[in-house]
Amino acid sequence: MTPLDAQSTTGGLPVAPSLGPTLGVEHVQRRAGPVDRRVVGLGALAVLIALAAGLVAQGLTRLIALCTNLAFFGRLSLEPASPAAHGLGLGVIVVPVIGGVLVGVMARYGSKAIRGHGIPEAMEQVLTNESRIPPRMTFLKPLSAAISIGTGGPFGAEGPIIATGGALGSWLGQRIHVTALERKTLLAAGAAAGMAATFGSPVSAVLLAVELLLFEYHPRSLIPVALAATVATGVRMAFVGATPAFVMPELAQPGGAALAFYVALGAVLGVASVLVTRSVYAVEDAFEKLPVHWMWWPALGGLAVGVVGVFEPRAMGVGYDNLDALLSGELLPRAALTLCGLKFVAWSLALGSGTSGGTLAPLFTLGGGLGLGLGAAAVVLAPGLGVDPRLAALVGMAAMFAGASRALLASVVFAFEVTRQPIGLLPLLGGCAAAFLVAALLMRTSIMTEKIARRGVRVLGEYEADHLHQLALRDVARRPVVTLPAGQTLGQTRAWLEHGGVPHQGYPLVDDTGAVVGVLTRKDLRAELPDDTVLHTLVRRPAVVISDDHSLRDAADCMAHERIGRLPIISRDAPGTLVGIVTRSDLIAAHVGRLAAQRLESKP
Repeated sequence: MTPLDAQSTTGGLPVAPSLGPTLGVEHVQRRAGPVDRRVVGLGALAVLIALAAGLVAQGLTRLIALCTNLAFFGRLSLEPASPAAHGLGLGVIVVPVIGGVLVGVMARYGSKAIRGHGIPEAMEQVLTNESRIPPRMTFLKPLSAAISIGTGGPFGAEGPIIATGGALGSWLGQRIHVTALERKTLLAAGAAAGMAATFGSPVSAVLLAVELLLFEYHPRSLIPVALAATVATGVRMAFVGATPAFVMPELAQPGGAALAFYVALGAVLGVASVLVTRSVYAVEDAFEKLPVHWMWWPALGGLAVGVVGVFEPRAMGVGYDNLDALLSGELLPRAALTLCGLKFVAWSLALGSGTSGGTLAPLFTLGGGLGLGLGAAAVVLAPGLGVDPRLAALVGMAAMFAGASRALLASVVFAFEVTRQPIGLLPLLGGCAAAFLVAALLMRTSIMTEKIARRGVRVLGEYEADHLHQLALRDVARRPVVTLPAGQTLGQTRAWLEHGGVPHQGYPLVDDTGAVVGVLTRKDLRAELPDDTVLHTLVRRPAVVISDDHSLRDAADCMAHERIGRLPIISRDAPGTLVGIVTRSDLIAAHVGRLAAQRLESKP
């Protein structure tokens, strides 16, 4: 649309001469790119956080070893140790109780936020508190987790390390001048670095951050998180080498029948993941009803862990050696199912009591044990399927996590990265997808989101392209624009409105060149002013305009930032030329097409 066409809708009233550059100042909104210089700075900060998180991971692993050696063997040593080799007899019951008392005291007098497994708490800070985690969490969380796990708590070290890395990123984001979105990126970078430093799984760490913490897929956040995961993995390699976290023997390529079994196995694990999630929160609800202060709940959970430890010592501690045994086929199916059941009892009671620990390793153990048991049963009952119990354990491990956390891609890639078994990728993808589907149908929330959902926090479980970002302003700038000459008087305008003028809530004001010099609202035109008042004198601010190559999302953001209800659109090819106007009504109407695409089409 040309300036002449725009001016022709003013009812034939004369156009004012040029008003000079003062009123011609235009604030044209710039179109933001996917990355800018600040992303470079964030990437550098993410690298620093990753270095710190990598060292924290190594430090926490050794601190857990120290606590384990002291609690179960009475020796000062940083060498890895497992409670499974203890010789305490019935005295093993006391050790987790003491650990629970210490964690309860730290939670009450230090920070209540150390309770739980860390990721839901980090998610809540992202969603409700602009990613601000209390700085004291950077040392209270790993210390409490080391005490809890080192005294037999059936948790993995990865949850506290992830939470500590996130706390480091949040702390740095609170100490320097960044936006809330950038602080969220630093938090996610620290969390991803923690996971990568624990398992040497950088890609799945990035995917976990995207699926559970970032709530977006955008280069400005993806790049720093990816850099952090890469550097943290390098730190791990410097300490423990480049070997995979869990070593598996070479697997044979599964046939079609075996693939079908692994998909069905994933569906079964999806049901199991829902039962596990509900059981954990049922235990937590039961503790809430106890007539005992919550500070003592971890001690009660520790009592349950100690009793289980009498019958199955391998259910205590981080249990990474159990995962090795499951995936290598060293553990017999019956022993695996026994370990799986007792591990679940100890873990659910301990986690429900509010102690400090993680969920990833216990979920992997439960899923791996069930997968191994069902895979072994398939070998006996239907040998023609070609099922490998070790691959079934791997699929079960990942499917349990996919169903419980709803982190589908992270679960698939994680199982590949920690074993480096490419043969398992296809069974993993099918099994995890089936687990995700079944779990999502049976339960709206996950083990990561149930707690914060109960507090009224709305957690998005899916991400899609912004519909308004896909619509260019040039596509909504087709209708004629009713403008007013800047040199026209208020009396002339009122007369025009009374004798057939087109009523609108606002009108762009243009000079004799067609350039926009401001916008007047109907309220401005109704002001009690003399009829000889010239319209341009009513303009209180320079014109805010936007070019036609921007999207409707850009326009909506501009209108919200400037607190205006309409925005003139100018041509990018012919700067200053008015081609349309976008209003709040246009933003609402733009969603009609999106809603129509979601409706079922009627058959012809």
